[in-house]
Amino acid sequence: MDDIINNNTDNTDNDEYEKICYLCHRTESRTGKMITLPQNISICPDCMQKTFDTMNSGPYEDMMKMSGIPNIHFMNMSDIQETPAKKVKKKKEKPLPPIDIKKVPAPHEIKAMLDEYVIGQEHAKKVISVAVYNHYKRVAASSKDAVEIQKSNMLMIGPTGSGKTYLVQTLARILDVPLAITDATSLTEAGYIGDDIESVISKLLAAADNDVERAERGIVFIDEIDKIAKKKETRSRDVSGESVQQGLLRILEGADVEVPVGANSKNAMVPLTTVNTGNILFICGGAFPDLGDIIKERLNKQAAIGFTADLKDKYDNDPTILEKVTLEDLRTFGMIPEFLGRLPIIYSLEELTRDMLVRILKEPKNAILKQYEKLLELDEVLLEFDDEAYGAIADKALEKKTGARALRSIIEEFMLDIMYEIPKDKNIGKVTITKEYIQNTGGPIIGMRELGLPQNQ
Repeated sequence: MDDIINNNTDNTDNDEYEKICYLCHRTESRTGKMITLPQNISICPDCMQKTFDTMNSGPYEDMMKMSGIPNIHFMNMSDIQETPAKKVKKKKEKPLPPIDIKKVPAPHEIKAMLDEYVIGQEHAKKVISVAVYNHYKRVAASSKDAVEIQKSNMLMIGPTGSGKTYLVQTLARILDVPLAITDATSLTEAGYIGDDIESVISKLLAAADNDVERAERGIVFIDEIDKIAKKKETRSRDVSGESVQQGLLRILEGADVEVPVGANSKNAMVPLTTVNTGNILFICGGAFPDLGDIIKERLNKQAAIGFTADLKDKYDNDPTILEKVTLEDLRTFGMIPEFLGRLPIIYSLEELTRDMLVRILKEPKNAILKQYEKLLELDEVLLEFDDEAYGAIADKALEKKTGARALRSIIEEFMLDIMYEIPKDKNIGKVTITKEYIQNTGGPIIGMRELGLPQNQ
């Protein structure tokens, strides 16, 4: 970690570095003037006072009286080997320039950039573009206007592999802001095994290279948010469900969070710093597997009233059922009202169809097939796919039911032998992937350089 150094000389006692308390790990700028003890140990006034209070207490005095008893030994400061003094770089006096509203990309510009990487999900891209635009306008105007604009935290609902994480990653890359991605399943109430809720902010600070000001303008994506729904009919303490939702409330709203610099645990011997979450954009995502049934049940109840009642199976095959979600449905699923209230923007992603999967293979700037084409191009080999091969790959992906994630595993499987065998023969100049090769009923078409004629392999 570049920001934290160990040095036992006095050369670093300048304006660039400040001391860290040996006990509480806070910096001198937060605690006041440090007290330097032998062996290059720095103690803040608060910790020193607590030490004196402990020494003056009854139990410690009794322990001192026991010092004459055999086999009882008390540590002496002189016994401690000299250790390098731990110091940390001071915060930059020059803060980041305020956000210029004129330089924030407009919603249509954000969506246009997302279109280059994300196929389909038109509604989701439109919603997230407007929300992000309004968020950073809010950040830019927060110091100039007395009117307080609420945060545009989002809840993204979509099936596995529909592109939730990829959409947020692409967004952060376009905006050039730090991004922290965490899994809600790893979060637990403080004091229990698992990641502390505040570790989310620690990851964001690490993504911002420990720059607090930059982290406070970043994006946090909490995936698998549906896994922290309230447990139904449980008598034990719900430390990974409702308690986590409760713990996230203050962070989502905007609070000062004390996090370690360069570590995820406060128990680590590293300094602590304070990050304000007021301008951090939180995006939560989840598959919510049973939510569709909850929505159908509600819609069927509403439609069953009167002489013009709809059929009960009207919504059974509705591909857009998640678009009809309401706060009532999410509460039924197990999300608490207070948590939902801090996620004002709720939208859904559609399940990927065969045509969308084919487009994902062909169109994005960084499409995985384009990556393999580039790799073989470096070997001076042309890689092509016939039209039926695209459809065969999409069909296999649909069978796996894991969305776009399945595409990569399928492609890497059939490209393994090609990437292994091609470099062996310098005469190979072209490889064409066929439908038969994808379906394991044939091989690719190999074109030789000298002959210029394709051969079946």
